[in-house]
Amino acid sequence: MLEKIAHGLSRKPKLVALIAVALLLPSAIGYAATRVNYDILTYLPQDLESAQGMNLLEEPFQMAATSMLIVEDMPAGYTNSLINEIKEVPGVSSAVWISNMVGIQIPTDMIPASFRDLFFSGEGTMMIIQYEKAGASEETMNAISEIRSICSEKCFLAGFSVVIKDTRDLVDKELPIFVGLAVVLALAAMLLTMESTVLPFVLLANIGIAVLYNFGTNVFLGEISYITKAIAAVLQLGVTMDYSVFLYRRYEEERGNYDDKRDAMAQAIVAAFRSLSGSSLTTVAGFAALCFMRLTLGRDIGVVMMKGVMLGVATVILVLPSLVLLADKQIDKHKHKSLLPDFTGLNRFILKHRVAIVVISVLLALPAYYAQKHASVYYKLDESLPRDLPSIVANSRLKDEFDMATNHFILLRDDLSAADMSEIEDRLNEVPGITGIISYHSLLGTGIPDFFIPEEVRDMLKQGGWQMMMLNSSCETASDQAAEQLRQINAIVKEFDEGAMVTGEAAMTEDLIETTAVDFVVTNYISILAIFLIVTIVFKSVSVPAVLVAAIEFAIFLNQGVPYFTGTEVPFVAPTVISCIQLGATVDYAILLASRFQEELRAGKDRHEAALIAGASSDASIITSALVLFCATLGVSFVSSIDLIGAICVMLARGAVISALVSIFLIPSLLCVCEPLFNKTTLYWRTEKPKKKEIAAVKP
Repeated sequence: MLEKIAHGLSRKPKLVALIAVALLLPSAIGYAATRVNYDILTYLPQDLESAQGMNLLEEPFQMAATSMLIVEDMPAGYTNSLINEIKEVPGVSSAVWISNMVGIQIPTDMIPASFRDLFFSGEGTMMIIQYEKAGASEETMNAISEIRSICSEKCFLAGFSVVIKDTRDLVDKELPIFVGLAVVLALAAMLLTMESTVLPFVLLANIGIAVLYNFGTNVFLGEISYITKAIAAVLQLGVTMDYSVFLYRRYEEERGNYDDKRDAMAQAIVAAFRSLSGSSLTTVAGFAALCFMRLTLGRDIGVVMMKGVMLGVATVILVLPSLVLLADKQIDKHKHKSLLPDFTGLNRFILKHRVAIVVISVLLALPAYYAQKHASVYYKLDESLPRDLPSIVANSRLKDEFDMATNHFILLRDDLSAADMSEIEDRLNEVPGITGIISYHSLLGTGIPDFFIPEEVRDMLKQGGWQMMMLNSSCETASDQAAEQLRQINAIVKEFDEGAMVTGEAAMTEDLIETTAVDFVVTNYISILAIFLIVTIVFKSVSVPAVLVAAIEFAIFLNQGVPYFTGTEVPFVAPTVISCIQLGATVDYAILLASRFQEELRAGKDRHEAALIAGASSDASIITSALVLFCATLGVSFVSSIDLIGAICVMLARGAVISALVSIFLIPSLLCVCEPLFNKTTLYWRTEKPKKKEIAAVKP
């Protein structure tokens, strides 16, 4: 069956290429229709209290997102006029300033200073704007844009939802540059390592088709995260390019065996399918491990990249043969000598010092493991953004002028007594770092009659059997002070209402810290176990996968330990994502070497000669693959002004190089040293498995 399909594909290259190009249209439509989520906090498990509280803020309170507008050196008349304009903006549920908070009937001078200070600081004043939909929704993004358009240059819009808006604008601006630079650098890498000037363009065209198919089919997922959007194309290019190289090299080998190049391509397709369907499983397994993260951002990246790898293999088998056959003459016409040297001498050196290389690696493993365990990680999401973004500037002003670094939202039953509410507020005001409280009870506590409080304010603070309190805090999100503050807040409100919920950016970030700490351990073990099992099946061995996986894990330790020695903080998601991706994407290097090593042993070579041939014949492929991944991802780090994206790509680029070096230097050494162990613990290590006919022939 496979042979028939391969024969058919090779006989009709124009038709196959035409169909492949035609499918780009629905892919483009699917890409345009796929929503992008720019709020990482929405990927938290929905059973967490902070997530449930945020859902309540969205419905029934219609205030899932909140921002603060600072107005400086402007008359009160301007602020009153501005707040009325903002109320009319689609997507805004309420806009509150002190005048409409207490009603215009009450003179400002009669309001206690403790309450008045929430809204005034020096020559500036602050209003609170709340939105109907979640902070990352299209409605809220559009509302923020319109609010900014009607504000003067003396207005500063702050808050987490505004940060999300600026993040979206930044990603949308930089993404075409990401991809363009990745393509250019990957192309440069291939031109240096391949023997044809035209071939890299053909291979890139095929990968481009696979990338567009992948992004087009994301529409069936509903939405993807902005991190996935930013790195998926580049990552897919890096991890699947070697599949294309493998098919072409197999085609070159088969051309000497057939008069008709189409027959040679058909045989190459069959060989590629059998090889790639197995080898790609390790990469898929690495991405699949991300799906076990409780933070569903991992599932987002994992599903998209699993799909990307499988589509990459599919286009290599189905589309690339047609592209190669159509461009075959031009590929041959523009051949040149590869700049990669012969690696035989290098491998002789490596094998001569194999014991020393293994010993040095073992000695380095311990400090590398310690370093990657103790590397600094940051969780405050806006730390990854440029300091000159309007939202970051506004947040700094909010902190400096109003002593407000973040807001906590507390949801309690609305039938709590006035005495209980008074005690709750008194005790909350004593919590270090709390700079103000806005609640329905606090308004009444100023002596303002209930009937003076505007309806929109009552609706903002009381809905559906719940009442909401907003606490202003001077503690930075993700800080130890914020964690202790939240602990005290929870302890206080739970005394009076066991069902009370504390939410907001700081509370959700604390849950993020706890969730990702568990995720890192779980996904790491799952990826190791899954890949171990795959390699076990491939080699019918326990010792071979143990050695190969350990070697790549050593490379991962080295990669993730670098920030510790350089004193660099990395974003929280990077270690988890990198450990799975680097293992899944680069363990193929080790498998390639081990497979060729076993092949030479079965051909009668001794272990030293087998290791020499395996290394010398595989190094060029490893370097090409690693160099493409390195160039594609490193280019993003040069351009991205979002550290969250840049840091991930730097680690991916560095990981590709380290894994390649470990594979080139350490793996042949390990294969040679451990070969007697492999022979004792592996089925048919030095000999082919007897076929059924051969077994039957020896039976009496």
